[in-house]
Amino acid sequence: MESAPRRLKASRRRSKDLLAYERLLKKEGYDLIIGVDEAGRGPLAGPVVAAAVALKTTSFKNRIDDSKKLNFNSREKAFGEIIHKSIFGISVVSEKRIDRVNILRATREAMQKAVGSLLEKIEDPASRSIHVIVDGKMSLDLCWPSTDIIKGDTKSKSIASASILAKVTRDRIMLKYDSIYPEYGFARHKGYPTERHRAIIRKIGACPIHRKTFSCD
Repeated sequence: MESAPRRLKASRRRSKDLLAYERLLKKEGYDLIIGVDEAGRGPLAGPVVAAAVALKTTSFKNRIDDSKKLNFNSREKAFGEIIHKSIFGISVVSEKRIDRVNILRATREAMQKAVGSLLEKIEDPASRSIHVIVDGKMSLDLCWPSTDIIKGDTKSKSIASASILAKVTRDRIMLKYDSIYPEYGFARHKGYPTERHRAIIRKIGACPIHRKTFSCD
């Protein structure tokens, strides 16, 4: 797999091909390709969420792309279609765990748990030829080969699907927190460090879901 990103980089100059990695891995003999991504590494509050997705089909009515490129309605529609057209796993790691072990380790734990959750839905995974593709530079402790892909959510439909599941799941969690702590505006910024969010923290202090190890100043 070392040469895969180099071969695909040349092809992407001609057109955006979100299935190039998947096709390459199929040619190499892998019959189960799992894309992994996360949402929530940067916020000052709330959990980090990871998703793992193995597509059952590559044909979608809704746009599948990096979740950051989609608006709310597009993500919600894509979320429902991905759920029905994939085997998936989702993992949530709390802000307390993030404070305890640091965000990098918490993100890695979330990704590994998401893969584990997906594999629990597969009969006899040991008999499958599995390859995991992960967004960004994130090495996971897995029993199967994996490849990390910089900006993978813009290069792989499997990873892009995982990014949508993770983003929508986390946003829904933050909407629930908004009803508990309405003064912080979590429905608007989802816990990210906007100037308004920082100003509120400076004015009234942090709430229980703020990450104590992140600077809120």
